[in-house]
Amino acid sequence: MSTLNARFADAMAAGWQVNVVDETGSTNADLLAAAATGASNRTVLAARHQTAGRGRLDRRWEAPAGANLLVSLLFTDVPAHPHELTQRVALAATEAIRQLTGLHPTLKWPNDLLLDDRKLSGVLAQMGGTATGHAVVVGIGINVRWAPPDAAHLGDHDPLDLLAMMLRCYDELPTDIHGRYRDELATLGQQVRVELPNGEVIGRAIDVERDVRLEIGRAHV
Repeated sequence: MSTLNARFADAMAAGWQVNVVDETGSTNADLLAAAATGASNRTVLAARHQTAGRGRLDRRWEAPAGANLLVSLLFTDVPAHPHELTQRVALAATEAIRQLTGLHPTLKWPNDLLLDDRKLSGVLAQMGGTATGHAVVVGIGINVRWAPPDAAHLGDHDPLDLLAMMLRCYDELPTDIHGRYRDELATLGQQVRVELPNGEVIGRAIDVERDVRLEIGRAHV
């Protein structure tokens, strides 16, 4: 058994199909294309280096080769609220980080992980099509060995060890994750400024709904 297969043996036994490449443009784009040609549910693509990674609001995202976890997960079994998949990946990453490193990140609405109030990770979901329906690809980049200025990183850990643990933690999540997501969301109770494509909303975050809309005062974004 190869080192890669041994590392992900438990994940593959649980139905994950894990692939690791040295370099690609975007793991999200690759899996969206793969979904259109028949890739199966729970296909995973990790890259040691991405040359065209993107974050929220189409911001460019790039890290040195081999330093961080850059991975996308394909889901063709899409729930009624597709944003739940983003939440599940974020929760799995949070728990995996705790188990691997002993550090305690928190969630920032809508798609970031924070460590000591500094950005540690971003999650980006994109919807595509398959021959029989819809697919969602959830990409996550976690600063493991390197972070840009003012961001956080985990230290000297192997990004693929973190991925293996994250997949296990994903499968250990309960059927209903809304309460757990809400408990982990450090944004609630805070004064926030939410950037939207057409402007911004400022106020105190009161609650988050199952469809991931954030309640800010009387506004929902």
